[in-house]
Amino acid sequence: MTQQKSTLRIATWNINSVRLRIELVKKLADDFAIDVLCLQEIKCTNDQFPSKEIRKMGFEHIAVNGQKGYHGVATLSRIPISKTSRRSFCGKEDSRHIVTTLADDIDIHNFYVPAGGDLPDREKNEKFDHKLNFLTEMNNWFSHKKTKKKNKLMLVGDLNIAPLENDVWSHKQLLKVVSHTPTEVEHLTDVMKSHDWLDVTRKEMPEPEQVFTWWSYRSADWTKNDRGRRLDHIWVSPALADRARDIEVVRAARSWPRPSDHAPVLMTLDI
Repeated sequence: MTQQKSTLRIATWNINSVRLRIELVKKLADDFAIDVLCLQEIKCTNDQFPSKEIRKMGFEHIAVNGQKGYHGVATLSRIPISKTSRRSFCGKEDSRHIVTTLADDIDIHNFYVPAGGDLPDREKNEKFDHKLNFLTEMNNWFSHKKTKKKNKLMLVGDLNIAPLENDVWSHKQLLKVVSHTPTEVEHLTDVMKSHDWLDVTRKEMPEPEQVFTWWSYRSADWTKNDRGRRLDHIWVSPALADRARDIEVVRAARSWPRPSDHAPVLMTLDI
């Protein structure tokens, strides 16, 4: 009889095409003993998802919400997934969310929040308007969930916002750049308050330490200027606050062959 694990190593990663970077998924899983891996921007439909290769890595349990060419999220697990559901936001079927229920009735919400385009003006840029509306809907949804103190929830993924001053390489220079504007930060803060979420990364790595998870492909040498942003997050509800620990940003993954522009974020959860 297999002994139940007392901890889970959980990771979130915007993989920027799972089929193109399947070997990087395997490297992360093997090198860091990942139990649950939440992927964003998988860029394939459900039937195109490389489930066979994923199962060879030891992830027998797979939940996918895919889309042709764009977006898409997937949660891979070595332990059983008892329930899976998906939610569409803003009336769009663009595959940006999936929730899976794991051991001990822990729900993991895996999100890919819209990037928002280049112009931080919701009247002139419908992509930015969509992003803010998406966050408002997230806020309203989690605000109405009952028994906040008892719900064992995690919210992970590419939220496409770097909320704190030291979540970006230059707070002053990025105040008018999408992902760090005051209105986006305000909307994300409202989402965090909606269910008393704890930002586990910043609990372990408080400001003024700079923490980044994304570096543009446009940079010839991302390590030299280190102009990053913290766009990828792991939050837990109050019921899991004392169980979450050992956060790690795998910066080295940004230099792996044919890398994603995002680095994985890892956390250990006591169960």
